[in-house]
Formats: sequence, structure tokens, C-alpha cells
Amino acid sequence: MAAVVAVSALGATQAQAEQKLVSAQSEINFAIKQMGVSVDGRFKKFDAQIAFDPAKLDASKIAFTVDVGSATMGSPESDSELPKASWFNAAKFPQATFQSTSIKALGGGKFDVSGKLSIKGTSRDVTVPVAMTQAGGTTTATGTFALKRLAYKIGENEWADTSMVADDVQVKFKLALTGVGKL
Repeated sequence: MAAVVAVSALGATQAQAEQKLVSAQSEINFAIKQMGVSVDGRFKKFDAQIAFDPAKLDASKIAFTVDVGSATMGSPESDSELPKASWFNAAKFPQATFQSTSIKALGGGKFDVSGKLSIKGTSRDVTVPVAMTQAGGTTTATGTFALKRLAYKIGENEWADTSMVADDVQVKFKLALTGVGKL
């Protein structure tokens, strides 16, 4: 539920400093099972800054910030519950973040991006598979990864019962970026 992917431009070159997220063409979605039925949701507000150079992966950085209060599952009942303390506790922890620690090229525009995912005051190491394609001046980064919601204290107290809401969450993202050099 907390696909959190953003990129930090620390130490970026001039070309990297111009890399930008195209919000209107980007999305972060999540899927859970509630009483055995798949339920989809998404985050409406997030940001990513990127300093990515495929020729200099050691110097590349990716960071995400997601406004957890923007989570929606498409129903007023669910949407009013998600920001509450039992779920995202948006009042105390308004953002989920991801900060890369390393990027590994796998070939063919595919990368493993490792880093720290922080949600609701808990940080964990994750590796996110990312596929990148380019068309015109836009680079699209896509990927899917799994997380355990209870590891981040998402759905506490009566909601910790995994027979009601499964522990497994699939996070899927599509990020449109400009200013990325040739892959």
C-alpha cells in the first residue's frame, strides 16, 4: 500500500537536475485482498525526483514521497478509514518515502533499485524491479513489488486479522519522466 518511489537530485549534474516527473502520466496503485476479494486502490498525490544516469549508476539516486492521505479505494467508507491511525495514521505520518541506496543494471532497460521504504514510522530494506522504456523525450519506469502491510503497521488492532484484509499488498507503478539520458 505504500508504493513509495522518489528520486533525490543530490549531487546531480546539470542534465540530471532537469529530470522531472510528469504527474499527469504517472500513477502508483495497490491491490489487496479483502475477505478473499481483490480490491484496488491508488495514491492521488506523490512526487519523485530523479538523478539517474545509466552510465553512472553508482552516482544515481531515486527518491519517492507519497502523500498517504491521498490513498483512495473508490468508496467513501474505505477512503475515510485509510488516513486514520489504524491504517496510515496520516495525521502523524503524512508521507511514505523511498530512498535508493543502489541501482543494479540487469540489461534490456531493466534495473533492480534497492533502498529504504518508510511507512508509518517503520523503515525496511526493499528491492524494486524497474523496467524503463523511452519514446520521444519521455522515459517511462514501470514495476510491481510486494510488501507485507503488517510489517509497516498498516491495519492495526482489529484490522490486523489477515482473514479480513490479507497481509500481502501488490504495489504497481508507472512513472513518466523527462530529462533522462539514453538508456
